Amino acid sequence: MYYLIKDLLQECGAEEIKGGEAQYLAVLTSEEWKEHREDFDMVIDMDRELTDRSETKAVVNYDSLTGSFSVPDRTDFSRKDHTFAFALDEKGIVLIDDEGYALDLVRKIQRTKKWRLPSLERFLYDFLEEMIGGDLYLLESIEAELDRTEKRILADEVDKLPAELNDIRGDLLDLRAHYEQLIDFGQELQENENGFFKTENLRYFKLFTERVMRLQDIAASLREYVVQLRDLVQSQLGVRQNKIMTLLTVVTSIFLPLTLIAGWYGMNFRYMPELEMRFAYPAVILVSVAIVVGCLIWFKKKKWL
Repeated sequence: MYYLIKDLLQECGAEEIKGGEAQYLAVLTSEEWKEHREDFDMVIDMDRELTDRSETKAVVNYDSLTGSFSVPDRTDFSRKDHTFAFALDEKGIVLIDDEGYALDLVRKIQRTKKWRLPSLERFLYDFLEEMIGGDLYLLESIEAELDRTEKRILADEVDKLPAELNDIRGDLLDLRAHYEQLIDFGQELQENENGFFKTENLRYFKLFTERVMRLQDIAASLREYVVQLRDLVQSQLGVRQNKIMTLLTVVTSIFLPLTLIAGWYGMNFRYMPELEMRFAYPAVILVSVAIVVGCLIWFKKKKWL
């Protein structure tokens, strides 16, 4: 797909981007790039970016800027990242995208954006903004989930929470790493080492970088929240274990004197007068009951039960 960057993205043919009428955007597959790369007059080596797209980065070349994107799937962070490569110069930008993720962003921009002062810098800004457009809502939803989790912890519903918190923490770690790479990417564009971008338009990259920094701060605070909730879970588990130990201690304390009585009268001495007494057995029962009731009253008074 080929576009001219005018007041909106205007679809065109491959020949039209060579006229210099406007800066261009091309979205190609890897095979299409290998076939038509000479048409863009960029003396670059994109082989590494095409094969290794494990991170978001920008590489300054003599007459171009190349790099790759690795974007976490916001709907499910366990899925493989969306990846694509790019190459740009002062005439335009080529996106090398095999899975269609970058093309979807471009089509969304085409449907929703119209520019008073069109430029490659403004397109890049809107493209990057589309990439993180839903992140604030995503982080807010994570915060709401953590609030609900805290209430569950305080209600002593902690059986499945450690695994859930670990999943959320992993998602936030992925976002943090992604934001760090985007910040570096935005700063690289802002440096404008090759002079591809107009000085007055570098503010777009500054705005983008500052927004990503704010998102990174939110993600970092949420990670701290997760750590606090994990500590709270451990505290609640400790309280639960203490309750169990207290109950076991109370039960043991109640039966210790009964065990002593049973052991005492279980001895086979010949001269034990209680063995000959008519009411000895009921008396032992009453004493045992009195001991149990007395212990329960005592433990209740001490708030051990």
